[in-house]
Amino acid sequence: MTRPRFNRILLKLSGEVLMGSQQFGIDPAMCDRVAREIQAARSEGHEVCIVVGGGNIFRGVAGAAQGFERASADYMGMLATVMNALAMQNALEQIGVETRVQSAIPMASVCEPYIRRRAVRHMEKGRVVIFAAGTGSPFFTTDTTAALRAAEMGCEALFKGTSVDGVYDADPKKVPTATRYDTLGFGQVLADDLKVMDASAVALCRDNNIPIVVFNIRDEGNLAAVLAGDGTSTIVQNNA
Repeated sequence: MTRPRFNRILLKLSGEVLMGSQQFGIDPAMCDRVAREIQAARSEGHEVCIVVGGGNIFRGVAGAAQGFERASADYMGMLATVMNALAMQNALEQIGVETRVQSAIPMASVCEPYIRRRAVRHMEKGRVVIFAAGTGSPFFTTDTTAALRAAEMGCEALFKGTSVDGVYDADPKKVPTATRYDTLGFGQVLADDLKVMDASAVALCRDNNIPIVVFNIRDEGNLAAVLAGDGTSTIVQNNA
């Protein structure tokens, strides 16, 4: 059996993806579709862990801009990610995928606390681990959480599922002639401020040699296709 190019991956999902076509909240149908994408990846032999954002419910930076004290707003955003993590757990387990949610903010009634060795063991047993509540500290984004957890779990790549099919030299929704990159170096992403992920997340992936794969999670079957070397995506890596 051919070893997959990336055996163990971390999938970063934005909260906005879970909204589906809604303007707010969680769309169960979208959660189910994403869950089936993950199931398909696992059936091909990939180990998957997930970090999910909370922007579909509450975003700390936006809350701070509206008058909330920043640290409190960030904690509220972390709690939103726990809701999304539980929604994804429900969707995955309804289709037979064994799942664990680990929260950086302990809440024993609903999920496990984040313990790195336990999370690694879950993955070794074939479970999908969903990391919630960010890093557990304010002022850090879920992008940074994703890079941190990918390094801690020994992931071979960080897959960022978005609503566009890669990284462009301009916003493709505003500039029809924008060009998509097939590959990029971490240095160019930082120098050109390409907004792949926040700078601390990009630097953390660079320093730990973890490629970032940006793809459109909304296209059905795209996660498995990109993992197989097909599909459309942009890979950010060292020496690109």
